[in-house]
Amino acid sequence: MVPETINLKDWLISTFNNFENRLNGNADQPFHRLRREAISHFARLGFPNTRMEDWKYTNLQPLLDQRYQLFDDDHELKPAAVEKLFIGKKNDNRLVFVNGKFSEKFSNLHLIHPGITLSNLEKALQDHPRIVNEYIAKYSDHRQEAFTALNTAFAREGIFLYVPQDVVVEEPIYILHIFDPQDEPYQAHPRHLLVVEKNSQVKIVESHHSLSDGPVFNNSVTEVILKEGSRLDLLKIQDDNFHSIRIHRTQIYQERQSILNSFSIDLGGAIVRNNLTVSLNGENCESNLFGFYLASGNQLIDNHTSIEHLKPNCNSNELYKGILSGKSRGVFSGTIYVARDAQKTNAFQSNKNLLLSPEADINSKPQLKIFADDVKCTHGATVGQLDEEAIFYMQQRGIPPEQAQNLLRLAFAGEVIDKTSLENVRVFLQDRIEKRLEKEF
Repeated sequence: MVPETINLKDWLISTFNNFENRLNGNADQPFHRLRREAISHFARLGFPNTRMEDWKYTNLQPLLDQRYQLFDDDHELKPAAVEKLFIGKKNDNRLVFVNGKFSEKFSNLHLIHPGITLSNLEKALQDHPRIVNEYIAKYSDHRQEAFTALNTAFAREGIFLYVPQDVVVEEPIYILHIFDPQDEPYQAHPRHLLVVEKNSQVKIVESHHSLSDGPVFNNSVTEVILKEGSRLDLLKIQDDNFHSIRIHRTQIYQERQSILNSFSIDLGGAIVRNNLTVSLNGENCESNLFGFYLASGNQLIDNHTSIEHLKPNCNSNELYKGILSGKSRGVFSGTIYVARDAQKTNAFQSNKNLLLSPEADINSKPQLKIFADDVKCTHGATVGQLDEEAIFYMQQRGIPPEQAQNLLRLAFAGEVIDKTSLENVRVFLQDRIEKRLEKEF
């Protein structure tokens, strides 16, 4: 047993040694060499701190104060608890993870097209090693990013999705993460790899939920490769308990004429950090990034995004909105990078925030880094309160003040939520946000 007095970095390195011993035959796979390399990089890098520019407003001390265990045993859940949290229809394709471990019992995989591969990462490393090893850890930087290094070291659970050329997956695929930590602090390191081949299309809905209030450290990485003419709708919904710490890295690589629609919705969590990088590495790519965050109490939600325009004639549109109350804090740092050869770029970025209490705080930093001369790029940020005139107007028509305020807040969120094409997801989010606003804001 590792002593409680050692620091979290050393604790995790010691935990890796125990994790490695439990891999059995998996320790002989080529990917395990990457795991060992990654834990060495994590030992060198250590955890980021507020002296670093990218982490200036995100204090990780609550993370460092815990000692997190890896969840080993199968956790029993009642089927009704899983169904209650599932956003899709009963027969929709879904992969379910309980406390970070894949649950075959609650998953449902029946994709019709024979060329599609959808499985837990551990199984994919055994059954499809060539295609997995061709792409995994090639886009996210585990040599310079501490949390990506830590995830790579412990990567075992997660999803592998491969969509072959010219395949349109009509129904969305759902990834459901359920955490029930109870009294024991747990860590999870999901690793997702999505490869969408030429002219193919797919929708992914990934959601995170808690059944109890115990602390969880959820450190995930998603790598996405979109080939020529492909399209991906990627929706991430985080609704964890208020003792959870979630660090997430999404790295997306687009080839020519591909289309990305990304949604990031954060409702829960004590500390949430989303790092999203999109590289448009082919002509006529399109990227649409939408985000919404709702924070109260002492929550901290931090979104760092980077859109890299590397080739000509590409379009990107980014809209992130937040509602903060209590002593909550938000961070938005968005960068649009336009390379010298990326002429005819159109890039738009906006961050809008509502502060509902004098102690709520937002640090918004939209940025443009432009090295081409024939471009159209705009960025901006707004921070404000509800429009008193609008509230007064609604009161004049018989709407009580509290109801009027909630309607305005819902309308503010709706500008992002309504952009998803999945009606069941819209209904779920609208209901969840409305109940949260009525209860806590």
